[in-house]
Amino acid sequence: STEGKKGHLTGTLVLSVFTAVLGFFQYGYSLGVINAPQKVIEAHYSRVLGIVPPDRHATGAAGEDGTVPIPGTEPWGTTAGTLASPADTSGDLAASPHVLTMYWSLSVSMFAVGGMVSSFTVGWIGDRLGRVKAMLVVNVLSITGNLLMGLAKFGPSHMLIIAGRAVTGLYCGLSSGLVPMYVSEVSPTALRGALGTLHQLAIVTGILISQVLGLDFLLGNDEMWPLLLGLSGVAALLQFFLLLLCPESPRYLYIKLGKVEEAKKSLKRLRGNCDPMKEIAEMEKEKQEAASEKKVSIRQLFTSSKYRQAVIVALMVQISQQFSGINAIFYYSTNIFERAGVDQPVYATIGVGVVNTVFTVISVFLVEKAGRRSLFLAGLMGMLISAMAMTVGLVLLSQFTWMSYVSMVAIFLFVIFFEVGPGPIPWFIVAELFSQGPRPAAIAVAGFCNWACNFIVGMCFQYIADLCGPYVFVIFAALLLVFFLFAYFKVPETKGKSFEEIAAVFRRKKFPAKAMIELEDLRGSEEA
Repeated sequence: STEGKKGHLTGTLVLSVFTAVLGFFQYGYSLGVINAPQKVIEAHYSRVLGIVPPDRHATGAAGEDGTVPIPGTEPWGTTAGTLASPADTSGDLAASPHVLTMYWSLSVSMFAVGGMVSSFTVGWIGDRLGRVKAMLVVNVLSITGNLLMGLAKFGPSHMLIIAGRAVTGLYCGLSSGLVPMYVSEVSPTALRGALGTLHQLAIVTGILISQVLGLDFLLGNDEMWPLLLGLSGVAALLQFFLLLLCPESPRYLYIKLGKVEEAKKSLKRLRGNCDPMKEIAEMEKEKQEAASEKKVSIRQLFTSSKYRQAVIVALMVQISQQFSGINAIFYYSTNIFERAGVDQPVYATIGVGVVNTVFTVISVFLVEKAGRRSLFLAGLMGMLISAMAMTVGLVLLSQFTWMSYVSMVAIFLFVIFFEVGPGPIPWFIVAELFSQGPRPAAIAVAGFCNWACNFIVGMCFQYIADLCGPYVFVIFAALLLVFFLFAYFKVPETKGKSFEEIAAVFRRKKFPAKAMIELEDLRGSEEA
């Protein structure tokens, strides 16, 4: 077992990692929560904005379940932007689908704008306050954002939700940088990959819980949806109190602050009774390395040839995570299932959440066995095939009703392959690719890149889906092919390697790309 190697789990390590990844739980909850109650919230927006006159709800404009048809959710083949009932095509509604689509897209994607803005300050706040205190302080943002959404019915709800999503995004942007930084620094090398994948497990658990709570007989109804949106504030409160029990990162104490005794004490708490000296020696080596390379600014990161290869890899793994199309599924899966002809799309969406969670657990065990690079490649190729199958299913749906099953299976496979590689790996590989000097800047840049791509997908997918109809996933398939080829030639294996060994890969830029992959060869040639 992994524990048999030089890293073993202790109670303090488990508590510290669990507490940190609660930040990612909130990130997942915020990703998924907006999906299930889409129709209820849009109907509420319509009333607030005066788009749908109140008496409409009593007329034939409502569907069998009493909900008002929502612009942009018609099956492909009907005209986008028109409402189902003939009574609804009156002139006063001419602009409404576009207004509603705009407010809805903003409600979905403002979350990512917050993340984009705050991800740049991760390195600064993490170094200034320390990892633990920084995570403590940023929880204030989470609680504020969740309160704004929870109270949405007491004001202009569309504005409060958009503001609440933006503030929650600010929290998640900081958290998505601070958490991997802390977890990678407190984990023993042998467990770094497995504990690194727990970020992803926390995300998918958050998505799943938000989807279950979003069922209309629980919180996804007209009375309870503000509570549903604001509920991840509970996780923020829990994290706040648990952080008071967590030790500071020994690497931060030793390398940044030079507090040797405190670092040893922290290590002993995290590692139990094993001798901390081997890790202290590794930190000393990294500290000397950091002293010689100094703190690297974001500008230097891009201008220095020393980091160029690593930066390109770091950015591309983030871009491939977001542009793989996975967020299109998380944000809009209920809508996609509806279009694929599924009777109960909300339950299919929850099915995606369950599959998602199960395979994330599996990837926790896989990542130390199979290595980062091979899982990343396998995941991208599987998603590519699934995206093509999904397209075929959606295109032929009008001719063969059983094609809806093809689309459904393809969506499930798409999610499974995402969790095998492109889901968890980008979050921690960036922290692994860089040593102490450039790491904060690299995490900030990678985080910004991830959030910017997240925003683009969240904002544009609904429009692109209306434009491309069933062919929308062809775009993602083409992108996945590009990402696969890039990863094949450029992404190195980081499994079980120290930060020093990983840095050595990129130092040897004169090696052909394929030779970069074999770290062992490089280490041999370095010694020579």
